Amino acid sequence: MTDQSDLLHVVSYNIRKAMGTDRRRDPHRILTILRETAPDIAILQEADLRLGQRPTALPRDAIEDAGFVPAALAENTVSLGWHGNAILIRPDWPVLSIDRIVLPGLEPRGAVAAVVDSSFGPLRIVGLHLGLLRRSRLGQQHAVLDWMADQVDHPTIIAGDLNEWSARRGLGPLTRKFGLRSPGHSFHARWRLAPLDRIGMSDHFEMDDLDMIDTDLSRMASDHLPLSAKIAMRRRP
Repeated sequence: MTDQSDLLHVVSYNIRKAMGTDRRRDPHRILTILRETAPDIAILQEADLRLGQRPTALPRDAIEDAGFVPAALAENTVSLGWHGNAILIRPDWPVLSIDRIVLPGLEPRGAVAAVVDSSFGPLRIVGLHLGLLRRSRLGQQHAVLDWMADQVDHPTIIAGDLNEWSARRGLGPLTRKFGLRSPGHSFHARWRLAPLDRIGMSDHFEMDDLDMIDTDLSRMASDHLPLSAKIAMRRRP
C-alpha cells in the first residue's frame, strides 16, 4: 500500500452555493466536510452566489479557519472564484500562477487554473463546470485542451462538475487526454441519478483511490456528493 504521505489528496465538490438538500444555506456544513476530509487541494464549483457581484458562498475567514487558502481567481473583492469555480489550497503550498479560461457556449461558462508549488513539485490544477448542452460541452472541452497546448507541461489534475449524464459518452476529448474517472452517481446526493462529477489527471500520475464522501452531512450539505481522490506520482523508468 502506498504511504499516505506520498499521495496527493484532491477533493472536487459542487457546493451549490452552500444550499443544502434541506433548502437551508449553511456554508459551515461545506467547510466542516472539507476540514474533516483535509485534502491538499479542493476544487469547488458554484462557490459564489448567482446575483449581483456574485459574493462568495463561503466566508473567507471561515475558509482560513478550515485550513485553506483560496487561489486569487476572482476579478472583484467579493467573489471567491470565477464563474463560480474556485480552488482552495493548503497554506504551505504557494500559488505560482493563475489563469481564467473563457469557454464557448450558450451559457456564460469559464474554467480556472492554478499552478501550485507543492511538495511534489509544480502542479497545475484545473477546475471547471461545463454547460448543460452536450454540443456546448464538447466545444468547452476543446477550448480547455487548446489552452493547455500552449502551457508549460506541468503535471495536471483536472476536475469538476462536467454535467454529463452518460457514463460512456460526451467527454471523449478530455477523457483521451486525462483519463477522466468517476466513482459513481454523485448527483443527486440523496437519489443518485448521474455521474456528473469527474476527476482526471495527466500521465504523470496514477490513481491510488477514488471515492465519494457519503455521510449524513454530505447528503444534506449540497445536491452533489464531493469526490475524494488519492493520487500518486507515476514512477518513471
